[in-house]
Amino acid sequence: MNAAPRSPRNLDRRMCVAANRWGARRAIGVFFGIVSRLGDGVFWYALMSVIALVGGLHGLAVAAQMALTGLTALMLYRVLKRWTKRPRPFRSCPGVIAHVPPLDEFSFPSGHTLQAVAFTVVAVAHYPVLAPFLIGFAALIGASRVVLGLHYPSDVLAATAIGGTLGALSLWLERALF
Repeated sequence: MNAAPRSPRNLDRRMCVAANRWGARRAIGVFFGIVSRLGDGVFWYALMSVIALVGGLHGLAVAAQMALTGLTALMLYRVLKRWTKRPRPFRSCPGVIAHVPPLDEFSFPSGHTLQAVAFTVVAVAHYPVLAPFLIGFAALIGASRVVLGLHYPSDVLAATAIGGTLGALSLWLERALF
């Protein structure tokens, strides 16, 4: 019996192809395209602005913490992408097409997901009422990257772990320093 079809890499590819085919439906593709576009930063910058404007000094501090966490995430995922140089699924996986153009060349990890999770961890720690919305939105951003053919599920899972760790580290530093 051949063990290759059951390998994690094969599962990653099969899930990627299945999600990408699902995203070929017009309404699904448009929906996840919009989610992904908001995840480019538009939504997060708007959220940080609102938090800073309506949250007083605390809100300003939270927005600054989110921005610093986001900058750290940006630097880290750029280094990881250049180091791993994993090709995007639409370039290396037969049957996967890119439904939107990628922002950069490599796949691992998903920068959109990493940022979304890191921002969500920090924002929800300070404003728990936002949890259902932000957690759901971050999950949609991660799903969008696979559906749109830009990332493998493992790229998104790794980015979720890294983003969660960065968010938690940011909160730990906040408590340790202040």
